[in-house]
Amino acid sequence: MLLVAAALWFSPLMALILTAIKTPTDFGQHGALAIPHSFTLQNFIDGWNIGQFGTAFQNSGLITLVKVPIGVVLAALLSFSLAKLKLPLRRVITFTMLMGLTIPIFIAVVPIFTMLRSVGLTNSLWGLLPPYLAFGLPFETLVLTSFFGSVPDEIIEAARIDGAGELTVFFRIMVPLSLPALTTVAILDAVATWNELLIALILLSSPEHRTVPLALLNFQGQFTTNFSGLSAGILIAIVPILVVYALLQKWIVSGLTAGAVKG
Repeated sequence: MLLVAAALWFSPLMALILTAIKTPTDFGQHGALAIPHSFTLQNFIDGWNIGQFGTAFQNSGLITLVKVPIGVVLAALLSFSLAKLKLPLRRVITFTMLMGLTIPIFIAVVPIFTMLRSVGLTNSLWGLLPPYLAFGLPFETLVLTSFFGSVPDEIIEAARIDGAGELTVFFRIMVPLSLPALTTVAILDAVATWNELLIALILLSSPEHRTVPLALLNFQGQFTTNFSGLSAGILIAIVPILVVYALLQKWIVSGLTAGAVKG
């Protein structure tokens, strides 16, 4: 049963690989799942050039490296405040923040575009930061609040008795204890930022500002789609994500399960 489940799970990736190493003629004649009759790596060279992945990787890498640290720091500070500080209206703030998980991104596209256009941030990579941060904070806050809530209050009270302020408690106690959770949130946030399409499609119009998901649109014409080139382009686009998951899978699992059980 596990072998069957693994085969089903890997079948989309295998179809993608088989299509990427076929010529367009071979794909048209035999389909995606057939064994290639003619093997070629030219699709990867053409895919890199057609998708302009050199520019796209730079843009996606820049926005990811800037957005993820800011988002994680903001979410960590908010989660610590909600989990460990006796704030007025704490429950209202928590409920309001988590309501963001229920808002579909599609209904917010027009207001986002209107607001960013009014301040001149459309067709700019930096215009992606506000909506990316806004839509990323609810999930990050949910994960980190659960973890911070599992940290014993006695540790924090002991630090306060020794004269530590709230920022000292956060940076010198909570952050070291929460590294698995922070790492998990950072990884998941980086993957979501790297793969985001809709907001980038609405806000970015110049080819030099396109991110990796937008680069994949170059393979679709008005009447036809270059499926072999598109498959090669998708493989190129997901290589960084696969590497991150392969290297940091243990951190992801441990970070998501941390705080699930007290004690």
